[in-house]
Amino acid sequence: MSVTVEIRRASARFVDRAPGRVTHHSFSFGEHYDPEWVGFGAIVCHDEHSLGGGRGFPDHAHRDAEIVTWVLDGALEHTHRVGTAEPVSGLLEPGAVQVLSAGSGLTHSEVAAPGVGITRFVQVWLTPDEPGTPPSYAVAPVVVEPGTWTLVASGHDPAAPARLGTSAAAFWVARLSAGATIRLPDDPRQHAFVARGALIRASLAEPLSAGDAYLITDRPGLELTAAVPTELLLWTFAPEG
Repeated sequence: MSVTVEIRRASARFVDRAPGRVTHHSFSFGEHYDPEWVGFGAIVCHDEHSLGGGRGFPDHAHRDAEIVTWVLDGALEHTHRVGTAEPVSGLLEPGAVQVLSAGSGLTHSEVAAPGVGITRFVQVWLTPDEPGTPPSYAVAPVVVEPGTWTLVASGHDPAAPARLGTSAAAFWVARLSAGATIRLPDDPRQHAFVARGALIRASLAEPLSAGDAYLITDRPGLELTAAVPTELLLWTFAPEG
């Protein structure tokens, strides 16, 4: 059994810059390629975006990806359409999760709402269980309970606010006060991202800051302690089969 705890530092991520936009890619994306960082479990993309008002991504196509978006600050205007159908639009703000199942194909755009300051969000793409399924879109409100893990989306737990087309995957959020400790689950594969705040030094390694992540394989029950008020985004992957 290979037991590993890797750290992906914020400063090591790939960076794209455009007028009014900064994107940090945790894994290989587009022109950025590193064979050591091409994904983790079903995660093929883990991006952090910061957009100025009215800036973002115009219409572009996707297929066969589960696209999960979590807004940290500001608000994101989203529009998508399937084929020649009428477009569907919505405003995604903190306190809700968006799941876009691209399936057999769709076109969408993502633009920061004006007048709300910088919009910052984390977006993860997962490989679905089945290719070519009918596209779907959902936004679900999420009440994050302080000091514990809140289940946000899952492919196997019906209690989750949002459903994923990747059966092994689950997405969790935790908000910790300074000095609070939280235990990671026992799933064999976990990706823990510091969305804001910082973690103190632990048996895992040196401290982690905003934008850093742990990639954990076959090492259950680890504990993390917040140095300051901290928000953690966790992906867990249940055993296959």
